[in-house]
Amino acid sequence: MAEVRTSDTRERILDAGERLFMAHGYEGTSMRQITGEAGVNLAAVNYHFGSKEALMQEVFRRRLDWLNEERMRVLDLMEAEAEGKPLKPSQIVDGFFGTLLRMAGDEKRGGVTFLRLLGRTLTEPSEFIRAFLAHEYQVVMERYKEALFRSLPEVPKAEIIWRFHFMLGATSYAIAGTDALRLVTDWQIEDEDSIDRLDRLVPRLMSFLLGGLRSPLPQFSETTADRK
Repeated sequence: MAEVRTSDTRERILDAGERLFMAHGYEGTSMRQITGEAGVNLAAVNYHFGSKEALMQEVFRRRLDWLNEERMRVLDLMEAEAEGKPLKPSQIVDGFFGTLLRMAGDEKRGGVTFLRLLGRTLTEPSEFIRAFLAHEYQVVMERYKEALFRSLPEVPKAEIIWRFHFMLGATSYAIAGTDALRLVTDWQIEDEDSIDRLDRLVPRLMSFLLGGLRSPLPQFSETTADRK
């Protein structure tokens, strides 16, 4: 029974941290808020995690472990079915970004709360989280990058990397929620077009990402350095 209670306490702390970090950001969330939300004392948080930084990392790790495994499983399956042929860009985009977006419909995997937390963290990361996420994503990123290189042999690798960077940025901004949208524009949108509606966000964002990936190559103007 003690082990069950310990596990339950740990999960309550993680759930509370996830909700509060999503709502207030890492810097704006205090340990006092977390203990109050989880219904535990500070000693319990220190026992299970040791610090707020370690708690934040564990909040991400319990979701990202599954996400990375699922992305790899999807890519492995698609490559096996392709029998050595390059995948279509749309398959790769859906495997990487679609898998993430579909997490929003699975409360066991964090649902919308984790999706919003990830979006917020990627748009305003602390340095330790930036390094942590880079490490967590490293293997998956390499696999998907190589798949894109094979899928788009006519596109310079540097352009593919830049476009993937832009796709990550667009996705991070989109999943941060409507507040970000309303900050930068006073355009009026109908409720049915709200970014909060995930049934519309997913096809809307996926269409945008794929369009950017397939867009014409940029034409750079010649500079003095180029002529030399």
